[in-house]
Amino acid sequence: MTTLVTGGAGFIGSHVCEALLKQGEQVVCIDNFNNYYSPKRKQQNVSQFKKNFTLIKGDIIDYDLENLFSKNKITKVIHLAARAGVRPSISQPLLYANVNINGTIRLLEAARKTNCKNFISASSSSVYGNQKKVPFSETDNVDSPISQYAATKKAGELLSSTYNHLYKIPITCLRFFTVYGPKGRPDMAPMKFTMSIDRGEKIPVYGDGNQKRDFTYVENIVAGIISAHKKCLDFEIINLGNNHPEKLKDLIKYIELNLNKKAKILYQEKQPGDVDRTFADVKKAKKLLGYKPTTSLKQGVKKMISWYKRENPIY
Repeated sequence: MTTLVTGGAGFIGSHVCEALLKQGEQVVCIDNFNNYYSPKRKQQNVSQFKKNFTLIKGDIIDYDLENLFSKNKITKVIHLAARAGVRPSISQPLLYANVNINGTIRLLEAARKTNCKNFISASSSSVYGNQKKVPFSETDNVDSPISQYAATKKAGELLSSTYNHLYKIPITCLRFFTVYGPKGRPDMAPMKFTMSIDRGEKIPVYGDGNQKRDFTYVENIVAGIISAHKKCLDFEIINLGNNHPEKLKDLIKYIELNLNKKAKILYQEKQPGDVDRTFADVKKAKKLLGYKPTTSLKQGVKKMISWYKRENPIY
């Protein structure tokens, strides 16, 4: 079995590659090493992978994917490559549409033409928008995204449904809820705040800090991805979250505690595209994937900062 992991040098992708390699699978990773954050961080993420691992520096929007699939005998796909982030999508909508929509359909086409056995695609909790009903369930209406990023992720789900219907490719779309942990992205609050507080810099808080997020530790997310990878479900959309939202203020408190440093907070206006809260209903994930989030935010931040202190990572 050979699995293609797109965006495999990134935060979640490198954790997924590691998990697959530990299971003895052949892994092909494609990543374009763009400058959204330091490519050196991504290079570090995959530098230790040697046996059964092939790294391709390429972009899913223009790489010869059909040849990649055929040449490497790809049997399964875990599609994590995307332009990430809500706020940048508002200022760069064409780039986000090109990567997140066109890139996804190019992968689906390659999978169709090469008889791919299973396709896992990363979606996002952002598709739920600012709805008031909680927890967010997969049966909720998601026709009102409030950012271009969210809209592209919804489009990816629709394309996946279409390809499953027409070509019977098993596809599972996983909606991730605020993933954090070791190797975390520096634009997301957990790692961004950690670095700034450690350096004595001010941290921007958009709003009053009472907004809630369903912070989900990366190991729990990876467990859900690997389960979906093994199951080969027909077509499903599944939440992967912690099922326990916590305030941004609490995240800051836990970071302060583990760094033993006080945050300098710069309160700013709420940003366009930001939602008030996220909250994952994970009953479907438990039923279909045996998913069980086990790491509280307090525990996860402690693990993340332990890694940060030990590795002194490049960002």
